[in-house]
Amino acid sequence: MSKVDWCYHCTLFLVLMATLSSGLGVGVNWGTVATHQLPPDMLVEMLNNNGFDKLKLFEADERILDALVGTDIEVMLAIPNYMLEEMSEDPDAAASWVDANVTCYFYHGGVNIKYVAVGNEPLLQTYNGTYLKYTLPALKNIQQAINSAGYGDQIKATIPSNADIYYSPDSNSLPSAGDFRPEVRDTAIEIVQFLSENNAPFTVNIYPFLSLYADEYFPVDFAFFDGSNKPLRDGDAIYTNVFDANFDTLVSALTKAGFPDMEIIVGEVGWPTDGNKNANVENAKRFNQGLLQHVSSGIGTPLRKGKINIYLFSLIDENAKSIDPGNFERHWGIFEFDGQPKYELDLSGMQEGTGLIPVEGVSYMLKRWCVLNPHAKDSEDLAESIDFACSRSDCTALGYGCSCNHLTLEGNASYAFNMYYQVMNQEIWDCDFSGLAMLTDEDPSDSSCQFPIMIDYGSSVILRRRPFEVLTITFGVYLMFLLLV
Repeated sequence: MSKVDWCYHCTLFLVLMATLSSGLGVGVNWGTVATHQLPPDMLVEMLNNNGFDKLKLFEADERILDALVGTDIEVMLAIPNYMLEEMSEDPDAAASWVDANVTCYFYHGGVNIKYVAVGNEPLLQTYNGTYLKYTLPALKNIQQAINSAGYGDQIKATIPSNADIYYSPDSNSLPSAGDFRPEVRDTAIEIVQFLSENNAPFTVNIYPFLSLYADEYFPVDFAFFDGSNKPLRDGDAIYTNVFDANFDTLVSALTKAGFPDMEIIVGEVGWPTDGNKNANVENAKRFNQGLLQHVSSGIGTPLRKGKINIYLFSLIDENAKSIDPGNFERHWGIFEFDGQPKYELDLSGMQEGTGLIPVEGVSYMLKRWCVLNPHAKDSEDLAESIDFACSRSDCTALGYGCSCNHLTLEGNASYAFNMYYQVMNQEIWDCDFSGLAMLTDEDPSDSSCQFPIMIDYGSSVILRRRPFEVLTITFGVYLMFLLLV
């Protein structure tokens, strides 16, 4: 080993030891767009058991915040996009939100709140400027409310931005040419200026999977950290993966704006396990393990050395998310919907063989499935019944290149019927489909396609309805009861 190699390995070893001594430093996103959810206290216990130090939420969920009381987990709360207009126009509304969701929990022994995310990718190109005029004023009002509450030195407001907020022009597609997108550039620079004045970080969401998803000619290995493809050269900088190239495109944009040293947080980064031909357990494990090893090494990127602050996306699958971007949207979790790990993942990045610890004590519904009745004679309405079941549940695993794409027509029907039956809490009348369906105690799953049994916890879709809607549903159930008696 040469002297240079020896020094490099010593430096890397010291960085890794420093990383371990200060904790894993791994963050994760916790989304709640699901029909059934595990109790927050069970998931918080799982977070602690696995050593997650940081948590990013997409709202200020009272149930989750209550479960976090007394833990050391560093929390990023969030204000949904639909609230940005009100927060931007009414400083009192911003102050009330901070009082209810920050002040009430930020005390000794309470919730370790570190950031407030103002919106979620509000400048996303596909929003066509919907939130453009509200984003910066909302950021200012929220930070001012935090400052007025006396927490300005401890809690910072930030704006999680999609990576499409910056770009490199077609004429020079290298990271060094990075700049903010022309139509949002002025606002973006004002946001950066305000963040800098308040010592707040710039938060960005980076998804190498989407580079692969959007371009069939994208070099597959360049999406990962262990690829063997030809590296990208940008002057003296050499890029072996798209994550570093994307990150440094932002560094270049910030540098052009006059903020070369601004702190950057990667608010979302991960890989889905289903819903697309490239979304599977093998690729997700390959990407996430490589990512953790890369960001914890302290090597950094060509333009920004040091450890990279990330939040994995995401903690758990969400079976009610919109699939407008793609079927994969419901499969980003490193844990299944029931809190069981999808694959082995060493969060330390040290490849020590340690795996993820599951949620313990999960209650499930009966081991009972709803499948196509092989003796059903009238199959004329089969296609319509499958469409009905899938439109009200989650059949994304049936798509092209997905885990259940190999099923026959009969298998597709059984999968659709079962997903609907499970989402509807295994009510017997939800396994009929005009006589096409039947109940079975025999698991129809195979080695690659799982027919799940739903967890035995209340439907969040019902729990989150407005009071009048809940009253209407309750009255409907009561009326049905009277009719049956």
